[in-house]
Amino acid sequence: MAEQADKSAQGPTLKEQLWDPVAGFGVTFRTMFRKVVTEQYPKEKLPTAPRFHGRHQLNRWPDGLEKCIGCELCAWACPADAIYVEGAENIDDAGDGTSARFSAGERYGRVYQINYLRCILCGLCIEACPTRALTMTNEYELADDNRANLIYEKSDLLAPLLPGMEQPPHAMLLGEDDQAYYRGEFAAPAPTGASASQPAGGGA
Repeated sequence: MAEQADKSAQGPTLKEQLWDPVAGFGVTFRTMFRKVVTEQYPKEKLPTAPRFHGRHQLNRWPDGLEKCIGCELCAWACPADAIYVEGAENIDDAGDGTSARFSAGERYGRVYQINYLRCILCGLCIEACPTRALTMTNEYELADDNRANLIYEKSDLLAPLLPGMEQPPHAMLLGEDDQAYYRGEFAAPAPTGASASQPAGGGA
């Protein structure tokens, strides 16, 4: 203790006065003359990797029916508890001669929410999906100044209708049962633009 008191009384050494400040700025001195690499975001946006994990998308069949069957496996697989799903039964005959069918399965996702305040974009949800209904796009601009806007509803996540698709609810137009849809054995020709009904991005 006495030795430490003596050293503190003597003040900083020559090394502490001259060398230590220079060593502390060593990283600055090594990089200050290098070429600066600046990304001009958001004016210039660099492309993401093909399998980038971005915003989710709920996909459709080529006739416009939703692929989601409301099984809730994605919600169970989510480690951040960011997904909320409520399933409901499809009805082929609503009583007035019309169909109340939204998907090719027995059920569909009546309510589908993803809370991006919790989501860690890990991709476990898309691995759990049995119908390839949920995939991840290359969209990464999810920032917002309102917390409520970061809870995406089903309408925000559904893939847009492409040419030849029909807005649900409607009957199955490509096959007699859901198995025909899952196997791709369509009784009727797929509408124009069906190939574009696949996920908009990678991330599988």
